[in-house]
Amino acid sequence: MQPTAPLFRRLRRLALTTKMVNGGYYKGTGSGSMGRHTKHGGYVLDYEKVRTYVVPKDLKDFKLTPFVTKNMEPLKGDFAGDPKGGLSGARYLEKWKNENGMD
Repeated sequence: MQPTAPLFRRLRRLALTTKMVNGGYYKGTGSGSMGRHTKHGGYVLDYEKVRTYVVPKDLKDFKLTPFVTKNMEPLKGDFAGDPKGGLSGARYLEKWKNENGMD
């Protein structure tokens, strides 16, 4: 069974995948190489190929803003009286029972 002609045209417009083509097609990720492999299994960086991003010097008057506000204070957990802090299994079970009820 084959798709109808209009449906087949729509399928042809989709991006090409490695499963649609015979062997030898490699799509890649578009990342590019930043060096070369050595014969001993190592990797040597070529700093001519490494991407560098230039950050503006004065960010105070910069128009674009980050997705996270700069005014947010870090949150601190409340683990008073628990010797292991947030990693305590007993603390986790107690919190789970309070939120989900007894099983």
